[in-house]
Amino acid sequence: MYCRNCGAQLPDDAAVCVKCGTSTGLSSAKPTATSSAPVIAPSGAASLKCPSCGAPIAPKFGEMVITCEYCGYAVTLGAQGWTNVQKQTMLPSKVATVEQVNSIIIPMMDKGLLHRHLHEDSKQEEMSLAYVPYWIVSVSARTTVTAANETAQIAQTATTAALMGVIFGGMAGGFGGGRRLLLEGGVGLGGLFTGAFGSMRMRIMAFGMGMGMGRGGMRKSEQMDANYNFPVIALKALMDYQPRDYQFNLEDRELFDVSKLPKDVKILNGDISEDVARSQAKTLVDQLQSQKAHAKYHMIQSIHTDSDVGDVELLHVPVWFSKFDHRGNKIVLVIDANSGRVINSLGL
Repeated sequence: MYCRNCGAQLPDDAAVCVKCGTSTGLSSAKPTATSSAPVIAPSGAASLKCPSCGAPIAPKFGEMVITCEYCGYAVTLGAQGWTNVQKQTMLPSKVATVEQVNSIIIPMMDKGLLHRHLHEDSKQEEMSLAYVPYWIVSVSARTTVTAANETAQIAQTATTAALMGVIFGGMAGGFGGGRRLLLEGGVGLGGLFTGAFGSMRMRIMAFGMGMGMGRGGMRKSEQMDANYNFPVIALKALMDYQPRDYQFNLEDRELFDVSKLPKDVKILNGDISEDVARSQAKTLVDQLQSQKAHAKYHMIQSIHTDSDVGDVELLHVPVWFSKFDHRGNKIVLVIDANSGRVINSLGL
């Protein structure tokens, strides 16, 4: 790796630059569950100094994640006050031009018979690139699903249908016979249900209609385990674009280095704290696990998810925002400039 301040090449586990002394953001000791970054300023501070380069930082109202505009070092506001972000990374931009973005969004907008020439008929309102902060939260989820055994359920339904056909067919015949007997001065309709054969029919009906999914052989339980590096967007103003089932190419990430970013690309600050991100990640993972379970099973009786939240890092992602107006309908496409994939699409 390289020093974010002077560019000197360093060992992968270096905590500080051997040339200029700048912190790399990595701790020389392995962090423990109880370790925390030192407080560099109280929560109500109107200004503070960057712990990396010493430059002044003036938090704006509501900001909880601030990236130093001089060296790129990030600080965050927590319960104890302002601290440095323990792990700060970024994804390099591989979709760097408007032409590259258009090559992605035009085929997507015009896809399908109903969307032919949609891009051509729409007015572009915005096309901008920014580095957006995401909290990447490690979440381990264990979901227990109890569902009906569909094979047994289908067999039960077919059996019940056949039995009901016999019952009502027999009843129709019985009513016909009762009618004849009544006309002939015989037993009458009541005899249909009072005799031994009538009692047998009633038991069959009760058995057929009583077969339910509550029987042990009709149910099955399965545990769905999954590990996520779940992205939580660190800006409330962009919560409409919160990923639901999207994973960034984390194998491409590197330590955040402001010197590697284009000068005209804005680095956004955040107003969602690490603690809030942890809670949101847990909630969103629970929802995602439920969604996956319902896609796999059509007859779920119960579902329960236990989630453990682990490490958190701050990831700066290059994101293209493409906004269009099509006859009053707003279309927004959010493109991951690292992978070229669509994070969100609204209005299509």
